[in-house]
Amino acid sequence: MDEPSAALSEPDTVRLHEIIRSLTQAGKSVLLVSHFLREVLELADTVTVLRDGKLVHTKPTAEESEATLIQAMLGRPLDAAFPPKPSLRADAPVALSVRKLTAPGVSDASLEVRAGEIVGLAGLIGAGRSELVRAIYGADRRKDGEVELTGARLEGAAPLASLRRGLAMIPESRKDQGLLLSRSVFENVTLSHLGEFSRLGVVNRRAERSAASQVLDRVAVKGGDYASPVAALSGGNQQKVLFARMLMCGPRVLIADEPTRGVDVGAKRAIYDLLVGLAGQGMGVLLISSEVEEILGLSHRVLVMSRGRLVAELRGEEMTESAILAAAFAEKTAESHAA
Repeated sequence: MDEPSAALSEPDTVRLHEIIRSLTQAGKSVLLVSHFLREVLELADTVTVLRDGKLVHTKPTAEESEATLIQAMLGRPLDAAFPPKPSLRADAPVALSVRKLTAPGVSDASLEVRAGEIVGLAGLIGAGRSELVRAIYGADRRKDGEVELTGARLEGAAPLASLRRGLAMIPESRKDQGLLLSRSVFENVTLSHLGEFSRLGVVNRRAERSAASQVLDRVAVKGGDYASPVAALSGGNQQKVLFARMLMCGPRVLIADEPTRGVDVGAKRAIYDLLVGLAGQGMGVLLISSEVEEILGLSHRVLVMSRGRLVAELRGEEMTESAILAAAFAEKTAESHAA
């Protein structure tokens, strides 16, 4: 079972675990691949750790903990799960402004992201988070509302226009919405910028590869030849390829929709460092994550969605896991009572 719970809700994950246990009790052998360490510790009898394609060790799960697994995966202790948040200037200008946006699955949403700010967008599965950011980016059509980037209005709904104006997005599913898996790493990075490396429809491969190599090295993509298909890379390195493509565009604002889904602990920390580093350089970041700890660990401010609406804004000491969940569930409960 290769990452069987990666896209499951909590109830579905509990049911999956019951199925796995019933299989082993019936005498079946299960080989489980998972980046969720608690899942490994709860289900496995024996755990094997791989790092950079090589076997590190195999031990009984009873001898392991999350800390020892992380150290084996990284080759060093993980001192802190999240890097320090970059300081945010009190007079930082608004980089992204959304006013009364309505789109399929989203109703009357307004928000702002300042230069150098990481704004977390939290909520339950189906709350409308991805629908909101896709409408902001122009991947889905907006029914009403306005989107402004550094004070200038983004007209229409077209991702290419958003990219040219300085708004980039890393989509929720890298395989379905982000990457051309059969094409090379180089080609995936330059996909949104081919015009810069082509003339009369012919791509200058030398110029393309030189420019792509610079951003790939910057985000530390590892594990393969850049000329090889991107499908050959691990999930974490595939995600870094999307960051490299985004950096080619030099955006002012980045929308990152589940940027660490399906990646291991080491790749998560590398992505956290990237996000914090970009914000430290003045880029505005709108971050979606289903992991509440991730939202709290990275964000300066948290917005909570429920039923397609923004229902709460949390700052400072208000930003707690219980406050996020209370806001998400409270709106859902209130609407169900009204119905």
